[in-house]
Amino acid sequence: MFYDDTLSFDYYNPTRLVFGNKAIQDTGAEIDSLGGKRVLIVTDKGVREAGLTDPVEKALGNRCVGIYDGCIQDSGVHIVDEGAAIAREKEVDALVSVGGGSVIDTAKCMAVLITEGGKLDDYEGFQLLDRLQAPHVAIPTTAGTGSEATYVAIVKDWEHSVKKMIVDSNIIPRVAILDPMMTVNLPPDLTATTGMDAFTHGVEAIHSLQAAPISDAMALHAIRLIKKNLPDCVNNGKDVGSRGQQLIASYMAGVAFGNAQVGLVHALAHSLGALFGIPHGKANSIVLPHVMKFNLDKCPEKYALIAEALGLEIANMSSMEAARLAVEDIQEMTKSLGIPQTLRECEVPRDKLEEVALQSLSDGSIVYNPKFAMDIDLVLPVLEEAW
Repeated sequence: MFYDDTLSFDYYNPTRLVFGNKAIQDTGAEIDSLGGKRVLIVTDKGVREAGLTDPVEKALGNRCVGIYDGCIQDSGVHIVDEGAAIAREKEVDALVSVGGGSVIDTAKCMAVLITEGGKLDDYEGFQLLDRLQAPHVAIPTTAGTGSEATYVAIVKDWEHSVKKMIVDSNIIPRVAILDPMMTVNLPPDLTATTGMDAFTHGVEAIHSLQAAPISDAMALHAIRLIKKNLPDCVNNGKDVGSRGQQLIASYMAGVAFGNAQVGLVHALAHSLGALFGIPHGKANSIVLPHVMKFNLDKCPEKYALIAEALGLEIANMSSMEAARLAVEDIQEMTKSLGIPQTLRECEVPRDKLEEVALQSLSDGSIVYNPKFAMDIDLVLPVLEEAW
């Protein structure tokens, strides 16, 4: 049984969703509805050079007072500070982020500094804000992070090689504009790894200690959509229909884990990204099946549901048999998508695994893992298997 008579939960999803081909044409109207007058577009140089900010700038018209394109992979505290300083100089009152998770998270943090002032370190932690931050419209150009629908922002402290988290319902983007045309030129490797980031959000939302019926429903359908559409997105990036379904799945998985939380997979992926710069989706994809094996004895029924969502034939199987089949299928899926299967392939030194494990123990995600993992003697063998 998944839930008993002691079940209680809350569910929160305040982000307005605008979906469709050329939906970005609505950006100006959405900013107007939020009362924005002076808008800064937040992005990275690659997205800007690809021309993806041009239609957004056109849609904003004279509301747009500038573009900040200083975001990088694993965006840093110094990037947030720089962007916020430019926003204050331009007297910005609203933000539009155009990019992947790092860009969206940067804009979330910039909104805090625009509204509250001070330094980002002042707001690291859980629910430290007491009011909504500057309006933020998120336009994802990848279909994986779900950051457009979550109350989490993660940025890297490059000086100390650690990732910092702000977790607060007041930083959730007010509007998410999902336009499949913004993702059609995403390269196959990034399509695959960001897609598996969304897939991991679905799995971890389902097995989380804070899982609940509504988040389970969102996560399971996200998994169905990803299994069906992600291979098409990778093999034929111009397939707008599949791109759109993958965007919806990413959003749904984001909403799911935004309510249910994640677990050991993310704790390890955050540490691998902070220490070795492994892109988050790639780290999640490599570690996911090994964490699922670690958790098997605690949640076989949940993993059997995942097997069903993956379209596997499990009618005559026990929950444990179905759960193991789900793990095998996920490994085969990532292999077929061309994603590395081991940390060794990502040049993680074996003698640094203990450092990864130690850092993961202080990551807030680990407390929601279905099986107790806050012990290096438990985490290190998982990393050894992934290596």
